Amino acid sequence: MEDLPQHEIVRRLSRRFQVALVLEGLLVGLVAGGVITLYRLVLSNAERLLRLVTGAAAGSPLLMAAWFAVLAVLLACVSALVTWEPATSGSGIPQIDAEVVDRMDAPWRRVIPAKFAEGAMLALAGLSLGREGPSVQLGGMSGKAVSRALRRRRGEERLLVTCGAAAGMSAAFHAPLTGVLFALEEIHKEFTAPLIISVMCSSVASDYLVSQALGVAPVMSVALGGDLPHASYGLVVLLGLVAGLLGALHNRGMFACQGLFGRLPARAPLARLAVPFALAGVMAFAWPELLCGGDAIIELLESPEGLGAAAIAALLLGKYLYTTVCFGSGAPGGTLLPLVVMGALVGGLFARGMGALGMPGEYVPNFVALGVAGLFSGVVRAPVTAVVLVFELTGSLDALLSASVVSVVAYVTANLTETEPFYEHLLAALLGSQEKAAGAPAGPAAGGKSLQTVLVGAGSRLEGMLVRDVPWPDGMRVVTIERAGGDVVPSGGTRIEALDRLLVIVDASATDDALLKLRLMSSQRVR
Repeated sequence: MEDLPQHEIVRRLSRRFQVALVLEGLLVGLVAGGVITLYRLVLSNAERLLRLVTGAAAGSPLLMAAWFAVLAVLLACVSALVTWEPATSGSGIPQIDAEVVDRMDAPWRRVIPAKFAEGAMLALAGLSLGREGPSVQLGGMSGKAVSRALRRRRGEERLLVTCGAAAGMSAAFHAPLTGVLFALEEIHKEFTAPLIISVMCSSVASDYLVSQALGVAPVMSVALGGDLPHASYGLVVLLGLVAGLLGALHNRGMFACQGLFGRLPARAPLARLAVPFALAGVMAFAWPELLCGGDAIIELLESPEGLGAAAIAALLLGKYLYTTVCFGSGAPGGTLLPLVVMGALVGGLFARGMGALGMPGEYVPNFVALGVAGLFSGVVRAPVTAVVLVFELTGSLDALLSASVVSVVAYVTANLTETEPFYEHLLAALLGSQEKAAGAPAGPAAGGKSLQTVLVGAGSRLEGMLVRDVPWPDGMRVVTIERAGGDVVPSGGTRIEALDRLLVIVDASATDDALLKLRLMSSQRVR
């Protein structure tokens, strides 16, 4: 098989490659941070203008009609942009997932300006969508832009897209560790030291830029009421069960709504988006707290007066239904901020119910934070990210144990319902639509080569095998073995040891299947 250029292999084997990857990650973080800082500023001003205009128009039939006319113009503009660049439809996170697994190659020059403009117009219209998904896509495309500017090959480009995704999540939530873990746990699904360090550099650089423009306060700040007594951990487990079931219901409702909108022609986004835009006009004057991502609800939750159980339940149901319609239509916005808001409402409602049974009121903020972790874990199935998100929202390690418990219980409960994880379902739907449009399975471009690394686990099938005896997948060849800080040039008689890191060349058209087979052979076995 035709090899990669020799200089590319030498570069990947060089110690300088790890340093270069870190510096490139830092560069991606600065570029993505700059884009998302501007994006968040534009969205904040758009939401402020929305509330100013609709507040002034409320009660005047003529001005309210004029606002619906403005919504019609915004609807036409967003529809035109989605038609011009279909890769901007939806949250953007499944598109980045597809980029990382080399099943999509979106044009970053079109995606960035289109997604930016769409987000601004959707915020001005008041659709219940979050900025986090678009921020992840904008960050990932910024990483792709840096890769193209540096003329990196596709394999390294996917690493830089992951760095950009981390930068996007970090900047959106003011939570750099959440950005790192989300990119690794949800998007790249692989943990290697060079990747983790480069992703961390990207995430921190992005958060630094955003904090200079918007301050260092998190999107939602929760002050814990005190250490939750261990005697109350039965309630934590119960909340985890509730959050897991609600997470499964959340996903099933979202998927069903997408199916309903999917009956409309895929090439007619105007018809799909007309419903949420019309609903946004109604909500602007009937229930303005539900508009946009949920900042108004966060302000209500953080107010000293608080909310009663009936008000929390109404906001939770209203926010979910409105968000489901907006997202199900394929509008180019995310659901993570609405998800965090709904998680806080779930925790607040649970705490009100337990308060009626004698739980001290001082622990209400604890359960608000735990509701965020539980619902996030139940919906996204990323429990580690959920725990770290709560840590960064509260600024305290006091909730670490309880957040871990509620996240794990919610994760297991949601899995037992046999409901698909949110973004995995969206990725499968995206790839399925690509295959249907192309008339053939979507996959990497044929003829290319990719460099990949695989760690040999202790007790795995590969441990102790000779290189010549390994049933290597078709289209794959081992280039070198990194062992104990040194490099071993393999021959047929080289014996593979535990903790060896194999650098392999694989045909790009067979990367996914070949790596899956090799990683099954290299995975550590539980004895």
